Amino acid sequence: MLDAAAKVFHERGYADASVQDVADELGILKGSLYHYIDTKEDLLFRLLEGTHDDVNRILEEVRAHPGLDVLERLRLYVQRQVEYNLANVERVAVFYHDLDRLGEKRRRDILARRKAHESFVAGLISEAQRTGAANPALDVQVLSRCVFATIIWTYKWFRPDRDGPEHVAHSCADFALRGLIGQTAPVALPPVS
Repeated sequence: MLDAAAKVFHERGYADASVQDVADELGILKGSLYHYIDTKEDLLFRLLEGTHDDVNRILEEVRAHPGLDVLERLRLYVQRQVEYNLANVERVAVFYHDLDRLGEKRRRDILARRKAHESFVAGLISEAQRTGAANPALDVQVLSRCVFATIIWTYKWFRPDRDGPEHVAHSCADFALRGLIGQTAPVALPPVS
């Protein structure tokens, strides 16, 4: 159901899509779909919630991964998030295009979940700066936003017929880390794992 909703919302736009369109994509009657949802917004919320559940699993796996220094942990986070985005372009596009279409309570819930990712990345950047692995002269919040821009915007330009997902994920991780290190950092980038 959520895959069908992602496809329909991505192709038509959430505002122009209907529950009937999603039912048609599933090959079922609209009334059958209403057995699982009450409104079209329910579909959107479940889709965004499921997407966030997926990326939260990535965050927890990266956080728990043993033996990584701070830059290796950030590299792994960026790579895994980009890989997820490239494998789920429709869901990610709907997430970023239509989040504001949720009711206030639901939107606040999704935004609160995002804060865990922002804190995680900002914490890694701060730790890298404290340990000399990243340029301490650079602003942590600006760097964090740049890391997320690198991760998120891939859904806009990625083309599977042109871009290899693994190559893109590694390139994005390299780009993000080089931005943190800056010209004055005395540390070399860790090898790609």
